[in-house]
Amino acid sequence: MTVRVAIGSDHAGYRLKEHFVVTLKDLGHEVEDLGTHSEEPVDYPPICFAVGAVVVRGGAERGIVLGGSGQGEQIAANKVKGVRAALCNDLYTARLSRQHNDANVLAMGGRIVAFELADEILQLWLTTSFLGGRHSSRIEQILEQERRA
Repeated sequence: MTVRVAIGSDHAGYRLKEHFVVTLKDLGHEVEDLGTHSEEPVDYPPICFAVGAVVVRGGAERGIVLGGSGQGEQIAANKVKGVRAALCNDLYTARLSRQHNDANVLAMGGRIVAFELADEILQLWLTTSFLGGRHSSRIEQILEQERRA
């Protein structure tokens, strides 16, 4: 299954982003790289907003935002209405973020997760389906709050 992925990082997540771009393409996925394009210091919010916007508009099915810890990137991406960004620096949270929360943006820390584990997290996150069922009503509650905001 080919997935269209929008990806972005700040300077601290740059090396992992570059690694993921190659990995994703090698796996046959389409990738839109929204920067940054070096390790020069850059603010992450605009990049995360851009990734989220591409996902919400339908230009990509999934998004990935990367930073030093991934925490700020998750927070920023979640400010885009329709984004459900999950910080996943381990396999368990990656699986649950998809099964229970239907996360459409993955946040990860380039200074926390080694490439080998990051690849496992990425693969699991891309291939895990939303379970629906009792989790669907919770997602609907989140969407309803966004509509009211």
